[in-house]
Amino acid sequence: MQLPPVFIDISPEDQAQELRSYLKGLGAEISEEKSAKGIEDDLHKIIGVCDACFREGQESEVESVLNDIVSIMVLVPMERAENIILAFCEKLTKAPGQKLLLASLRALWLLFQSLDERSPMRYHVYYHLIQIAKQTDQVKSVFRDIDHLKQQFASCPPSSEQLQKLYRLLHEVLLKSNQSEQAAKVMIELLGTYTAENASHAREDAIRCIVSALADPSTFLLDPLLSLKPVRFLEGELIHDLLSIFVSDNLQSYLNFYQNHKEFVTSQGLNHEQNMQKMRLLSFMQLAETNPEISFDTIQKELQIGADEVEAFLIEVLKTRLVRARMDQAARKVYTSSTMHRTFGTAQWQQLRDLLCSWKGNLQAVQEGMKTITAAQLELLNQQ
Repeated sequence: MQLPPVFIDISPEDQAQELRSYLKGLGAEISEEKSAKGIEDDLHKIIGVCDACFREGQESEVESVLNDIVSIMVLVPMERAENIILAFCEKLTKAPGQKLLLASLRALWLLFQSLDERSPMRYHVYYHLIQIAKQTDQVKSVFRDIDHLKQQFASCPPSSEQLQKLYRLLHEVLLKSNQSEQAAKVMIELLGTYTAENASHAREDAIRCIVSALADPSTFLLDPLLSLKPVRFLEGELIHDLLSIFVSDNLQSYLNFYQNHKEFVTSQGLNHEQNMQKMRLLSFMQLAETNPEISFDTIQKELQIGADEVEAFLIEVLKTRLVRARMDQAARKVYTSSTMHRTFGTAQWQQLRDLLCSWKGNLQAVQEGMKTITAAQLELLNQQ
């Protein structure tokens, strides 16, 4: 079946008539005649049967048809285009098969980029883009990171409810594509959309955020979660107790919790062995904060590992770059030079302030030294 020619330099009405003829030729129940009610009614009817091209068209042909529809759609005044755009998005999310979904993804991306940045419809198109990205495992082609997402909607920010809906979908899609770090960041953004007035309604989102952060093997700074309003509403519940252990307690505290609440940990979809590994890393960070020199025996005891496992564990620690250290196998010790803090409170701010003041003092000393050297050189030149 031949695709209609590329529609260039013809009116939207004639372009719509060409699409009608093409779709009718594919067996769609549509008249070839233009609508007497105008281009918007033409679009409604064309979009209603545009999935006919999915049945017989090749990927390139389908994409061409969809792009033609987009080229007409963007000419409709925005206040009258809402239902047309939503109907088009719904049709494209139901495209059968990977190749046709990819063609639909590209057509929707074209629509998203073609809409005015101030258009509230960009949110709806983007949401459907993520839905198709979920089906095609193409989320990286749509979503870069949270900052980029915010830039996309800077001129017309979605409502809190719309953002919550989008973030929930994004979290699900990112987890599916093994982007756990990005998924955790999205969940934190989701909880940040709640206010003190509605934080109590965010229980499920808060639990999902905590579980996502605990399960993510690359997320170790968990302290900020405790300050989120929806998380604070969980105080007294087991999930909050578990989070608090990961924030500031040691491995033994986790083991005690697990011994008493095995079914709860499992019911949250958390893996005990992975929890153990993460708590060992966190416990070692805690040791390193106050002990620049740690013996292998202390590590073995505190982290409950065998003597032959200590070196392998330390190698894993160094790979995370959470701690800077060097091993002395002969002395059976590890010397730490710096570590990421598990919590960042008043003491850590004071330590940072002291460090910056020290740097400032050193720079001033260098500056004064340079002035002295410069003055001496100038004096020597004058004498010559």
